[in-house]
Amino acid sequence: MTITRRVLLGTTLATGAMAVAPHAAAARGTQVERWGVHEIVLDGPAGGNPFDDVRLTGLFQSGERQIEVPGFYDGAGVYRIRFSPPDLGQWRWRTTSNVAALDGRTGAFDSVAPGPGNRGPVRISRDGYHFAHADGTPYRPVGTTSYSWALQSDARCAETLATLKAAPFNKIRMLVFPNVASVATDPFVRTGGGPKDWDPTRPDPDYFRRFEDRIIRLGELGIEADVILFHPYDATRGYSGMIRADDERYLRYVVARFGAYRNVWWSMANEYDIVESKTVADWDHLFQVLVAADPHDRLRSIHQLHVYYDHRKPWITHASVQHGAAPLDDGRVHPHRLFAQKAVIFDEVIYEGNSSKRWARLSGEELVERFWWGTLGGCYVGHGEVFSSEDNPDISWLGQGGALHGTSPPRLAFLRQVLEDAPIPGIDPLQQFWDYHLGGRDFTWYLKYFGREQPTEWQMRLPTRAADPHHQFRVDVLDTWNMTVTPVEGVFNMVQLDEYDVHDPARPTVALPGKPYIALRIVKV
Repeated sequence: MTITRRVLLGTTLATGAMAVAPHAAAARGTQVERWGVHEIVLDGPAGGNPFDDVRLTGLFQSGERQIEVPGFYDGAGVYRIRFSPPDLGQWRWRTTSNVAALDGRTGAFDSVAPGPGNRGPVRISRDGYHFAHADGTPYRPVGTTSYSWALQSDARCAETLATLKAAPFNKIRMLVFPNVASVATDPFVRTGGGPKDWDPTRPDPDYFRRFEDRIIRLGELGIEADVILFHPYDATRGYSGMIRADDERYLRYVVARFGAYRNVWWSMANEYDIVESKTVADWDHLFQVLVAADPHDRLRSIHQLHVYYDHRKPWITHASVQHGAAPLDDGRVHPHRLFAQKAVIFDEVIYEGNSSKRWARLSGEELVERFWWGTLGGCYVGHGEVFSSEDNPDISWLGQGGALHGTSPPRLAFLRQVLEDAPIPGIDPLQQFWDYHLGGRDFTWYLKYFGREQPTEWQMRLPTRAADPHHQFRVDVLDTWNMTVTPVEGVFNMVQLDEYDVHDPARPTVALPGKPYIALRIVKV
């Protein structure tokens, strides 16, 4: 995903932006990794309002496949088209514009094999309930939220990125518009000194250029950028209260600018249901605008406070849910999959922290427990923390990023490793109507979680009918808080116990340490 100096330079030479005839084909070819970014840079008019007056697209073709990609204005008379090739081979392109200087430009480049770490964008898995990279590698989201980290000072952004490099998180939710005090506060060109003195018809390229730099840096760390497009916390400035035409212009600009980066996801809004200026019909319309504007077809969701959006709508790729109590038991989790009929991420389950607010004072144990129950229920869970000090009561990871202070991240790294070691694409709830508290894949790989219970043994019974496969299994005892793995000696030879279950009559129980937060990993031999 990284755009190297070589790729950028090669792309610039290929566009004819230097002293070549306006309609000439590329004088020099370039190579771009599959799922990387090929950028066309063109000089055009700077007068008037280029955001409204100029239309620019690029048609990319490889064999029979054609993809039309929107361009965008980057200020100072510079226009760009960014394209991420989904296939290997030669791609030829041609621009179309209502401006002669931008129209009919042509060129070509070769899409070559991806380098290390480039597994392609994340998609929904074939079964609809999990995630995978475009190359087929399973992706198990262990995300966090830091709303305005990308809008802070360069020094604080650097601190956040250093923290993320050492943290277990492979996704971060982040706002385009600020919700707390930030260095970058003006996504649109200012027209005066008042908080609402800005021009919605003129995005500020400097603001968005700075934001995309953060997206690129996340990509270099292998972290997905879950970009939140609207939110209800900016009444003073009113960015999320624009009229429909301005919303549409903003969406098209952001998609054209960021959409080629393979680590981008779209979250239409945070707590959409308390954005007072918009109805469900408005959100439906904006999703259709987003889909039409995004030839790269990035993942799409929307996040609620009180009222669930209908995640079954075709433009939703996965459900993003706020619910603090659902992940307290896998039995409360799996109905969300049933209702959404799609992959579910509980992006907000209340935060670890020391706040007086009830939504930000979980212990590390309580947050980690939610992750494990969410996992057993076949869904995914997101992290957040709010630790404030007397010196900086309004500064936290949730708002501005920086450093992490909670006890949950190392334990979430342990969970992530358990998931990534699993030989299956994702955890599904098993026999969820019968209270087995098992997740995994029938007859192959299981997780059993005990939460706060402290049993000293567990009856080794797995749901299996007589006609189903009967296997041998080995068992590991996982201490999810102390992050230890203790193999149980020997194997369990499973035979039919009754109509519904199998067991090993020679060793019917597994000894447990009598501590909370214990799990079992049960693996077919």
